[in-house]
Amino acid sequence: MSTLTALPYDPLLIEIADYADSYVVSSERAFETARYCLIDSIACALDALNDPHCTRLLGPVVPGATLAQGARVPGTDFRLDPVTAAFNIACMVRWTDFSDTWVAAQTSHPSDDVGAILAVADYVSRVRVAEGKPPLTVRTVLEAMIKAHEIQGVLGLGQALNPYGIDHPLLVKIAVAAVATKLLGGTRDQIMAATSLAFFDAPLCVHRFGSNTGPRKGWAAAEASSHAVRLALMCVKGEPGYPQVLSHPKWGFCKTRMGGAEFKRGGEFGSMVMENVIFKIMGPVVIHAQSSIECGLAVSARVRDRLDDIAEIRLFTHQRTLETIDKKGPLRNPADRDHCLQYAIAVCLLRGKLTAADYEDEAATDPRIDRLRALMTVTENPAYTARYNDAVLRANPNGIEIVFKDGTGTGLVEHDNPVGHPSRRVDGIPLLINKLSDRVARRYPAAQQQAIDALCRDHQRFIDMAVPAFTDLLAQ
Repeated sequence: MSTLTALPYDPLLIEIADYADSYVVSSERAFETARYCLIDSIACALDALNDPHCTRLLGPVVPGATLAQGARVPGTDFRLDPVTAAFNIACMVRWTDFSDTWVAAQTSHPSDDVGAILAVADYVSRVRVAEGKPPLTVRTVLEAMIKAHEIQGVLGLGQALNPYGIDHPLLVKIAVAAVATKLLGGTRDQIMAATSLAFFDAPLCVHRFGSNTGPRKGWAAAEASSHAVRLALMCVKGEPGYPQVLSHPKWGFCKTRMGGAEFKRGGEFGSMVMENVIFKIMGPVVIHAQSSIECGLAVSARVRDRLDDIAEIRLFTHQRTLETIDKKGPLRNPADRDHCLQYAIAVCLLRGKLTAADYEDEAATDPRIDRLRALMTVTENPAYTARYNDAVLRANPNGIEIVFKDGTGTGLVEHDNPVGHPSRRVDGIPLLINKLSDRVARRYPAAQQQAIDALCRDHQRFIDMAVPAFTDLLAQ
């Protein structure tokens, strides 16, 4: 036995491994929401294929390389090893900033795990079929997503990473390392080993803030999740873990990266995160602006023909928005623009919609955008901040009021939560289904469109489908 594995593992690593290895997901609400999450993730992935800045990052590492039993990448003809496929799919899902979100001490995008889970499940299934064994079903994919979402979200509830300069994709690396090892047939000890290795090389978050905002934010989680798959593959072959990766008194993660603070989780592991995830439905923008752009879209028709008459645009929000996306001055690139509340609102007012293309350089040359930005004030509403911080409400309030030069105006338009919030599932789910249908219609011929659409509306057939049949249906 390795002297490393003879040491006792840190308690958090044991708790994660026990959950990933043996917890039985019994919540039908979690499985239903996971289906919607997978549907939403596929919609986001197909959207990204329209952006050459994303597609240039896709494909095999070595041009032309393929794998007979490789994982499929939606909307493409790629057959890739699971590490590379995980990067491809995760990059596509995250690229347009339109995927699901979990708001916590450390806000994250739980569906960053989808690319790795789908890639590993597809690869494992194709190997199993070649060996005469049955493939995994989509239900297994959904269960792995529920667990990976839960690990990310519960850790995020207990531990803010950004104050230490650490990027939130560390959470997806930890979660994917655990569930991917399980999907690959790994043992509880191998799950602990892979999870311990995930804490090495914690990424910087500098690319998400201020003038440093750049396109890395579109592929940072893809890098983290694909690395986690590599770690899982290594550990199922016997690579040892590091039981004191967190707690070593001199060189451990907590000492060297967090100044000695404990790495905490914010509750017990179950299925709460998937059940309460927030979908982005109205447009691709940071979650803190989702209800704000909904307000902007609501007033757009009333102001679009009176832009020159606007005297002031008053935006009311909570403290987290002010910290993350309140930006003035020049915006350098699409990533910079989609992290600017004022830019997103200006586009909504001008065009009555917000798409990923609205952040591109050509769209940004419209001089009216900066003229509208100059008329905006962003003010914290303390009541909004209180509702945002309320652990029970988990609200995301925003408001907008437009005042014209003649003294008239729109009055205050508010939304306590965006339409993708769990409190608004009845309103949001039909829009989410349409989000997929619209992207599928742009990408596939009619018969394939109809097959995908029908499958995604049939919960039982969806979860019972073999993973390779599902990924083949999405291939091009």
